[in-house]
Amino acid sequence: MILATMRRVLGKNLFKKTLKNTFYGHFVAGETEEEVRPVAGKLRKYGVKSILDYSVEADISGQEATDKTVKGTSQATVKPAAMTPVVDAKTLETTRERYTVHQEFGDRRQGVASARTYFYEGEEQCDKNRDIFKQSIDAVASATGNEGFVAVKVTALGRPQLLLKLSEAIVQTQNFFQALTGGMTLQEGRLSVKDLTKRLHDLGVKTDTESVKKFFHDVDFDSDGVVDLHGWNQLLEDHVKLGQLFQVLNIKTGALEPLIQNLSEAEEQEFRNMVRRTLDVAEYAISKGVRIMVDAEQTYLQPAISKITIEMMKKYNKDRGNVFNTYQAYLRCTLQCMEADMQVARREGWHFGAKLVRGAYMEQERSRAKAIGYEDPVNVDFQATTKMYESCLTRIADEVDRRGRTNVSVMVASHNEDTVRFAVNLMKERCIAPSERVMCMAQLYGMCDQVSFSLGQAGFSVYKYLPYGPVEEVLPYLSRRALENGSVLKKANKERDLLWKELKRRISSGEFKVRT
Repeated sequence: MILATMRRVLGKNLFKKTLKNTFYGHFVAGETEEEVRPVAGKLRKYGVKSILDYSVEADISGQEATDKTVKGTSQATVKPAAMTPVVDAKTLETTRERYTVHQEFGDRRQGVASARTYFYEGEEQCDKNRDIFKQSIDAVASATGNEGFVAVKVTALGRPQLLLKLSEAIVQTQNFFQALTGGMTLQEGRLSVKDLTKRLHDLGVKTDTESVKKFFHDVDFDSDGVVDLHGWNQLLEDHVKLGQLFQVLNIKTGALEPLIQNLSEAEEQEFRNMVRRTLDVAEYAISKGVRIMVDAEQTYLQPAISKITIEMMKKYNKDRGNVFNTYQAYLRCTLQCMEADMQVARREGWHFGAKLVRGAYMEQERSRAKAIGYEDPVNVDFQATTKMYESCLTRIADEVDRRGRTNVSVMVASHNEDTVRFAVNLMKERCIAPSERVMCMAQLYGMCDQVSFSLGQAGFSVYKYLPYGPVEEVLPYLSRRALENGSVLKKANKERDLLWKELKRRISSGEFKVRT
């Protein structure tokens, strides 16, 4: 509101000039890739590397956002008859409602403090977003060589509603197998075909029929006699239809039934387009020596986003960590989900790369869970989130000890000085040298500089997120930076005090040069 008022009062040109010399100039690295390059180069002189993030987004009304979310969405997912005899009705319905578009939450920006939100504006716009990501990759490669990252949001590359349906299919499949086995713990997300066969026999299902044999073949992906709930490795295949990929067995009829039954041909094509664009960005980044971090989003989209990302990691992380998945520590399930992914990486022998954040969707997640009627996915308080963050870091350090320095890496994306200090101390305890680049740190451009530059000067691998884009098109981003939380101003005051203290020290000692 303040920025919009300034725009009306000052006029376009003066408004732009004022912002570039103040607020915009502090939090945004430039309007174009060309303007960002010297900023990234300057940071590198002080030991700080760069992650580019094109921060333009549509400044639309809440009603427009809701209309874009609801428009073009087919009816709610059909509940397969196969689920009813196995999974209790409440679990089925709660899961279905959680992963359904709800008009009152159509504006996914509501209750979101810091994350950028993309709304579906057609396949052509998704192609443009893909090209923008590739331009960012070019800028990173030019400015940082082979040590830079680019941030990618899957919702920029396709219709988010399709991710809802894929997320429901993933969760309902997990519900099905857990119910089918009587709620037994599925170690590493796996179940022996022998145990599954016995369970089906107990339920009176004939396991020698062609459909049941096909079911066993479909769920035993690597023919090792184990059902792998983290499989579905055909998800990235261009010829495979989403509606055919997730199937469960009807224990009454012995027939296989798809979990996603009512996708239109247009939606199937849109999903394939989304996957194709995502792979295109990943392969382009790898060809330029740039790594990508796939951002986490809301919990009702995240199972699909994580699944796509893990499949990309299997494909592209065989030699080094080219693709990183993001884990949000403010969620109750984060350690469990990360543990399952690490176990798959260890079993299949690819590099596990993680970005660990606190999370950006807490308020929205809580209000949506309460309104729709499912369990609040968010930790009870700040301390619980801190504990989750530290537990995840410790577990990653354990995995480093187990698999070696070249097979696991994590980015500690945090402005919390205590969290950064915990990571640094953990590295010392585990004898992980900063030069090994196993644990790296990251902060936003214009924030927490006293942490970023201190780490960089001390030889740690540290990054700055560099948002960029035309002044007027990054106003939503700037608004969020101003409103993100009340602690920002406190941190700004602290940084100002530190700067004055350092300036006085250098004047009194006659020291004016900075070590580079």
